[in-house]
Amino acid sequence: MNRRPIALTAAVVLFAQAVGVVLLHGVLAAILSNQRMSLAGLDPDVMITGTWVMGGVFGAYLVLCGAVLLRAGVRRSAPGRWGRVLLITCAVTHAVLGAVLVGLSGWAAFTWMMVVMGLVVLSLIAYGAPGAPAAADTDDRPDDRTDGPAGEVPQPA
Repeated sequence: MNRRPIALTAAVVLFAQAVGVVLLHGVLAAILSNQRMSLAGLDPDVMITGTWVMGGVFGAYLVLCGAVLLRAGVRRSAPGRWGRVLLITCAVTHAVLGAVLVGLSGWAAFTWMMVVMGLVVLSLIAYGAPGAPAAADTDDRPDDRTDGPAGEVPQPA
């Protein structure tokens, strides 16, 4: 399995999604600013600031997840323990948001979220555990150490 392109593709998708999330929250903040209505007595300025902050935090979270995948793809090694935890939370977040979006925005938004979740999960599965020996990647250089049958490594004399 080609691990490197999967991780790099997932990283690029997460970076693009981070930009989209920040832009979406910017549009929502502009709508809030133009309407100047309060919701249950909340100050409109607080809601505008909260929308911008949430967009920035969620965008930074997606950029961090993308950076972990980019690092894994460039270094050709599995993410560490905290990187895996971060990517698992990213996959769960996409699954939950996909379930919410199917009712709010339709099946296209749900499909997009499931594709991104699938890329994150596939990159996690492709690299395996951080302490496990790495399987041969098809884009890695060939391993000259295996001569014998069933991948036996010749012992030095």
